[in-house]
Amino acid sequence: MNLPPKSKDGPKTKVYPGSARLGPKAAEDEDGNEPGDVRGLTLRAMLPNAITAAALCSGLTGIRFAVDEQWSYAILAIVLAAVLDGIDGRIARLLNAQSRFGAELDSLADSLSFGMAPAIILFLWSLKDLERFGWFAALAFAICCALRLARFNAQIDTDEQPHKSAGFLTGVPAPVGAGLAFAPFYLWQESQAEIFRDPVFMAIWVSAIAALMISNMATLSWGAIRPRRGIRLWLIVLSALSFAALLLEPWWMLSVLSLGYLALMPYALFKYGRIKRRRARERAA
Repeated sequence: MNLPPKSKDGPKTKVYPGSARLGPKAAEDEDGNEPGDVRGLTLRAMLPNAITAAALCSGLTGIRFAVDEQWSYAILAIVLAAVLDGIDGRIARLLNAQSRFGAELDSLADSLSFGMAPAIILFLWSLKDLERFGWFAALAFAICCALRLARFNAQIDTDEQPHKSAGFLTGVPAPVGAGLAFAPFYLWQESQAEIFRDPVFMAIWVSAIAALMISNMATLSWGAIRPRRGIRLWLIVLSALSFAALLLEPWWMLSVLSLGYLALMPYALFKYGRIKRRRARERAA
């Protein structure tokens, strides 16, 4: 994500020259610059924001494909949005082009691409057959995604963040939540088993993923995964083979990734609990 420095769930805001008021404005006639500052965004600073905008376009284009019942293209558009969302912040840090403007744009793009767009796609694909309750499930998913992002923005200036300080996230990230919500579609695409498209099953599944997004449970982040030296080469080989499998059998591979993430959630709780107990002993000592 295109956020201020540090990790994804709660870095402390840093003020950048010429961008101190590029977040939410007090009035519509404010131009976002401090008095006397006539500098605009440089081309270097615009690149990560352009990638964020591309992710937004990809997510919303998924809705267009869903309206035409091109389900595979709709899901792949959301997957592409997640890939772009994963690189825009890294490019911003690489170019030293972070800004509050980029952070706000990124949150808006995430809410639309991983909240609203998946909710509409899943409704058109399955949930519409459940009448009102199907729409409620879709609404719950979109609202929970927006609430998760709002909670993240509200915690940017918070110093005390136990999960973040231990290298974990709080709840399931929005892009991962969208990917997990589509897991029944991946299985349906390969097996054509109607159970995965059943609107009652989908309503329960989507509601459960929505609850995971706004939960307070610790979830794994890249910072929490530290493989031992002896298996690092094997992990590189596994990553390369996984990428090849994603190209050859995308739906099966996405299913494996989704189920693997869910299987690792108890491990994340166990690992964070161990860190929490160790910190409690250190404070008591």
